[in-house]
Amino acid sequence: MALAMRLQSAGIQTTVIEARDKPGGRAYFWEKDGFTFDGGPTVITDPPCLEELWELSGHDMKDDVELMKVHPFYRLNWPDGHNFDYSNVEEELFAEIAKLNPEDVEGYQKFLEYSAGVYEEGYVKLGTVPFLDFKSMLKAVPALAKKQAWRSVYSIVSSFIKHEKIREALSFHTLLVGGNPFKTSAIYTLIHKLEKDGGVWWTRGGTNRLIAGMIRHFERLGGTMMIGDPVTQVHTIGNKATEVETKSGFKQHFDAVASNGDIMHSYRDLLSESPRGKSYAKTLARKKFSPGLFVVHFGLEGTWPGIPHHMILFGPRYKGLLDDIYDNGVLPQDFSIYLHHPTVTDPSMAPKGQSTFYALVPVAHMGKLAVDWDEVGPVLEKRILDEIGRRLIPDIHDRIVTKFSYAPKDFQEDLSAHLGSAFSLEPVLTQSAWFRGHNRDDVIDNFYLTGAGTHPGAGIPGVVGSAKATAGLMIEDLAS
Repeated sequence: MALAMRLQSAGIQTTVIEARDKPGGRAYFWEKDGFTFDGGPTVITDPPCLEELWELSGHDMKDDVELMKVHPFYRLNWPDGHNFDYSNVEEELFAEIAKLNPEDVEGYQKFLEYSAGVYEEGYVKLGTVPFLDFKSMLKAVPALAKKQAWRSVYSIVSSFIKHEKIREALSFHTLLVGGNPFKTSAIYTLIHKLEKDGGVWWTRGGTNRLIAGMIRHFERLGGTMMIGDPVTQVHTIGNKATEVETKSGFKQHFDAVASNGDIMHSYRDLLSESPRGKSYAKTLARKKFSPGLFVVHFGLEGTWPGIPHHMILFGPRYKGLLDDIYDNGVLPQDFSIYLHHPTVTDPSMAPKGQSTFYALVPVAHMGKLAVDWDEVGPVLEKRILDEIGRRLIPDIHDRIVTKFSYAPKDFQEDLSAHLGSAFSLEPVLTQSAWFRGHNRDDVIDNFYLTGAGTHPGAGIPGVVGSAKATAGLMIEDLAS
């Protein structure tokens, strides 16, 4: 949608073809028993990257979307009962750090300086720049090397911070974009600067209302939206994409085609008739993909003002659990939970006197973890709800009004996600920038990519940044 808005704002007649019955891709939603459940991203950072999409045509995002501040950003909770409220209010954050280790307050300040430098190099300078050849990557190497980009997020955090809980508090963010803190490049510490400057936000009505606002503006500008008709083939002649065909039989010629679908699906399936599609799909099959997710959506009787909008319920292990998810491909007995509770900020997400939640647990993708999710899902769902009951809501099972789960196989079936991965390619250094999906294909010169599998990567700022990089190429190419 961000790419479509940019193209339409530039006067390029754009058609969006959406596979699902509702737009937004991973930012899907369900309405059930009066509850609204967002199916994808729930954390909005860097509002200016969204506001710019309206400003391109002289409009104001506030006309279509209302953002609400979230405070604290996250409450982190450990099995021993310790809570850590993370925000960008310095005196509050310093107090939280000092409770665990007063010496780490100074370490955090030094870490923030590092994060600010990485933010400037990795996000401001490179976040919307397309890496189309290896030379462009080489130009970025000195600055990235100076910031020790080869080190992991956890390693860099640990060089500033001594207390293990604070190390976890400052490194878990990479999990929100599919990255293992022990392997993801230290460049991703820029998230801290991004959150500190821009805050953490929520769209009134859910992330689905952000999508609705984007569509409203896209159509206001004259864009065309097609819903519920999956693309089945992008036809090519030589090095040109010529025509798009959908499941319903719709066929149309386009001067340029951009895919925000799963990167493997885009090449293996949509370009299956093209030699380029087949060859690059083989290359992609050798890459590392980020984990899957198991998500329990549930609505409860009662309201919970003491449970903040975002919580991380850490399990008894940190690195060991991540090893099981990313490397060992097992379904461990323990887990960490991201608990989303939007009704504490926005009561409109549930009927009066009730609350909307989802509990998200990272799991190995289907290439590593071979389980029958129809059989395992109900068991894991109960264990997750039991843990939330033990730590937060003792009578949770008695209060449930409605619930359903979403497993890796659902990501695979509904989103054509390779191996059920929730975030596409794993964001390690050797799969970043030029090593990630290129914003314009190397062979089919009017076929473009945007989204999580493309530079710069997953997360709302990442995919909106990819749209900016791709739009710049498309606008220039279509003008020539």
